[in-house]
Amino acid sequence: MTSVPPALRDLTDVALVLRPADDVAVAMVDLPSGTGLNYHGARLLVRQSVPRGHKLAIRSVPAGGQVRKYAQSIGRAKRDITAGDHVHTHNLGMDDADREHEFGTARVQPAAPSGPARTFQGYHRADGRVGTRNYIGILTAVNCSASTARMIAAQFTGAALEGYGNVDGVIALTHDSGCGLVVDSEGARMMRRTLRSYANHPNIAGLLVLGLGCEMLPATSLLDGLDLPGDKPVRTLIIQDNGGIRATVRAGVEAINDMIPHLEAMRREPAPISELVLGMNCGGSDGYSGITANPALGVASDLLVAHGATTILAETPEIFGAEHLLTRRAVSEEVGRKLLQRIEWWKDYAASGGGSLDNNPSPGNKAGGLTTILEKSLGAVAKGGTAELSAVYEYGEPVSARGLTFMDTPGYDPVSVTGIIAGGSTVVVFTTGRGSVLGGKPTPSIKVATNTPMFERMHEDMDINAGRIADGTASIKSVGEEIFEKIIATASGEQSVSEQLDLGQDEFIPWQLGAVT
Repeated sequence: MTSVPPALRDLTDVALVLRPADDVAVAMVDLPSGTGLNYHGARLLVRQSVPRGHKLAIRSVPAGGQVRKYAQSIGRAKRDITAGDHVHTHNLGMDDADREHEFGTARVQPAAPSGPARTFQGYHRADGRVGTRNYIGILTAVNCSASTARMIAAQFTGAALEGYGNVDGVIALTHDSGCGLVVDSEGARMMRRTLRSYANHPNIAGLLVLGLGCEMLPATSLLDGLDLPGDKPVRTLIIQDNGGIRATVRAGVEAINDMIPHLEAMRREPAPISELVLGMNCGGSDGYSGITANPALGVASDLLVAHGATTILAETPEIFGAEHLLTRRAVSEEVGRKLLQRIEWWKDYAASGGGSLDNNPSPGNKAGGLTTILEKSLGAVAKGGTAELSAVYEYGEPVSARGLTFMDTPGYDPVSVTGIIAGGSTVVVFTTGRGSVLGGKPTPSIKVATNTPMFERMHEDMDINAGRIADGTASIKSVGEEIFEKIIATASGEQSVSEQLDLGQDEFIPWQLGAVT
């Protein structure tokens, strides 16, 4: 760096330095090669063009040295990096150094809110839980019953439910498994757990379980021993026993017609927001995710936790490299070690498929400015705010703990969100930088854009623009409070954009593992 001409633009006008110890800044605008910037009284020359959302070196780093962002290593320099360089896949690689794992050394419990207790308008269930939607679910035991389930659900679209304002719809929850499974395998247990959790979801107010009759995962097994609330009407139909597809469709339509008046009689009533269960996910992430939408969602998560609610962070491959930040927040060493056990499982799982956890980020993530999984993970954990980590759950396992929790899911968006909803999430907030169009019935999904250009381009698919943080027109705190209020409004019945588009039925995709015979 050299001395600064008087008219030179300041780096902080065009890039964001997240922590004083960082070696890189995030470009807020496209920075052409040859651009001169004032940084701490010295001239910084942009040596290669840096697209918005990408990283600009503000310090030189020798080959093999750690490159820091968020005051954490996001990788090692593949070759010498000079201040002013574009830092990305061409010169930044994985940092495989072990991270020190502490347990419970950074526990924070968000302060209890002052003022009157906040409420939302929800459906009170007989088991004490509170739903945010009132759906009838057709749950399929096996792929062989999927077409029949869709035929039944199709009878309740359009004008069929006019006059039933308290019935949100009839959804066919179909999948492509349920038979050929090794019965006692991990995959079979996971599939059974996921389906049973959906059957018991508080947003499913009426349930039709549909099977073929000869599958390895019988329809009746989805209900065995399941303590469903007494106000949830439940029917089971077996296609082979019922006379085939046409006869089963007629019987299914009749069963649902019998349920509809029962659901219509239900009414939304005030409930404390401590009864909300928020699922948090991100997809199509970019260089802005970790500095706008994700930390803003973290503010909303902390606000909910302060009110006694439950929030669920997920996507294990996308907290890899940042898990040490979560173990420090664990309420016990047992909780912290359970998280580390899931990380180790994932390392073995990825290796068995010929890959590694650094196969992530995706091409779209990299185009948006994310280089390594470490960088992506450090931004992703921001969704969890600052609250202590109260529990860790396996995929699709019912979440019973209060406060911030973690669920082991893949990073693949619909599979991850399916697991979170199975865990009991009654509202989902989904942050996206590239532009995800995901929904998640029976749970409403609120989509938060990380940057203003994408929000403006896809405004009909987004609920909130967190890009205003990068634009300098809003703060992380104010957008977090906006997300918090949107969660309460959506929980009370306001439709998200995804719901207006009727998204979410096809995104029911349980995680499939194990041998199929």
